[in-house]
Amino acid sequence: MRSPLRLTLTNSQAALHDAFVRDLSQWLARRLDLKIEFVADTAWDEREARLDAGEIDLGWICGAPYVEKIARGVPLKILAAPVMVRPRYQNRPVYFSDVVVRADSKYKTFDDLRGARWAYNEPHSHSGYHAVRYFLSTRNLDQDFFREVIASGAHQNSIQMILDASADASAIDSTVLELLLAQDKSLARRVRVVESIGPSPMPPFVSGAHVSAEIRAQIQNALMEMAQDARGQEILRGAHMARLACVGDADYDTIRAMLRAAEGISL
Repeated sequence: MRSPLRLTLTNSQAALHDAFVRDLSQWLARRLDLKIEFVADTAWDEREARLDAGEIDLGWICGAPYVEKIARGVPLKILAAPVMVRPRYQNRPVYFSDVVVRADSKYKTFDDLRGARWAYNEPHSHSGYHAVRYFLSTRNLDQDFFREVIASGAHQNSIQMILDASADASAIDSTVLELLLAQDKSLARRVRVVESIGPSPMPPFVSGAHVSAEIRAQIQNALMEMAQDARGQEILRGAHMARLACVGDADYDTIRAMLRAAEGISL
């Protein structure tokens, strides 16, 4: 069994966030005088399965898979969740699913998308899949609202499909969209947001229950203090985050309610 002072951390969010999680692992290691290895050696879903099995100690995972894992009895403990910088997040650990279309398309509202070709990243994603199922349920709609539904494999792939005109629209994690817009200034002229679904609880950082309560507390406290550290601030700014906030299991009851409302609707 691994020493509790040698930990592994992985990212199950968009690959765009890998740099942030890698920097975070290095910052935590220095802050706590631990050995923390960032793991990105296999596909994200394989790494998440290793997290579930206790073979990886810490992870940043999507909110919908988190609540599904807890329901299945996977032994995970919540540590924290990011708070994004922009005013739309109201200094809370929440995010949105932004419905994106090509800027020159005819679509002005979500209702205009009836009969459109819809792209989603993958079926475990809250922002790209489950939040859309929930949004359809609030309008007494189902998957037949769209003419065609295509699994793209990633939010960035969905956006590229929109730009290539092989799909008409997709729901994109707002934090991913902000990073993409910052990296490519021309993207703002080529895509347009017609609807924002949410807010939803931000994806949490979690620990396997096998990590001792003492070490979990040390990690959680460090994460809460990250915004007060010069290097920590730099890492957070690079990810467009203001801070990391303390969250608990009950904060994800919103997602549980959304999943219940979306029962019977698939894409």
